[in-house]
Amino acid sequence: MTQNNKTLPIGIFDSGIGGLTVVKEVIRQLPNEDIVYLGDTARVPYGTKSSKTVISYSQSNAQFLTSKGIKLLVIACNTASAVALQSLRWDLDIPVIGVLEPGAREAVSSTRNKIVGVIGTPSTIKSEAYKKAIENIDPDIKVYSTKCPLFVPLAEEGWLDDSISEQIANRYLQSVIREGIDTLILGCTHYPLLKNLIQKVVGNNINLVDSAQQVALEIERTLSESNLENQSNPNSKKEFYLTDISDSFISIAANFLGEEINHIQHIDISKS
Repeated sequence: MTQNNKTLPIGIFDSGIGGLTVVKEVIRQLPNEDIVYLGDTARVPYGTKSSKTVISYSQSNAQFLTSKGIKLLVIACNTASAVALQSLRWDLDIPVIGVLEPGAREAVSSTRNKIVGVIGTPSTIKSEAYKKAIENIDPDIKVYSTKCPLFVPLAEEGWLDDSISEQIANRYLQSVIREGIDTLILGCTHYPLLKNLIQKVVGNNINLVDSAQQVALEIERTLSESNLENQSNPNSKKEFYLTDISDSFISIAANFLGEEINHIQHIDISKS
């Protein structure tokens, strides 16, 4: 690869705001990299859609981001990672990284009693992608999963720590707590926005695995191996595109990233 390839941006997409958890870690760990982010907020949530629909959405997202000249694509959505990762790797001639495999590896290394819980969207849980990934690494680990479909709209609305959210979290999480888990995978990139609430419900003895940090490490490793790492870019740029712009996204994103997002553009993905 040439130096010009090194200066190309990283493309990241998610169904909504959750992928900003990955953006935050990439900014922290890879400060010299330019980022182009696409939040498909008009079609959120993905987790209740069919696999065929999620693959179609993911392909249109990837098409838009590759039109921006990216050097690497990150699927910052567990549902899309579970059902569309292989399809996109087949279609594209750039590295494609999902959030699922790094999260599974982190859970395997974190668990002490070999009992791991997974929470995710209905599509992610139905796919058993985390269970399969964990068992491929260590077949002795027991995996218990439960779907938490209301967590995504709660995160998108900014209801991160109130009484209603806590009641919902209690109802969802009791089934995996009862299994004696010591590690819980937050199997949707929206869920870290609810991390404090989830930790409160499950207790401090259960380790929460947020795959964003591991994804950033995977990006760094892949860029280094491909000779694509940008090592000199002190004025790195971040571009944000949304398929639907809401006030809640802007305010939550600013609070979460710790900085105001000044360049958000609306994109009609059907015309990209």
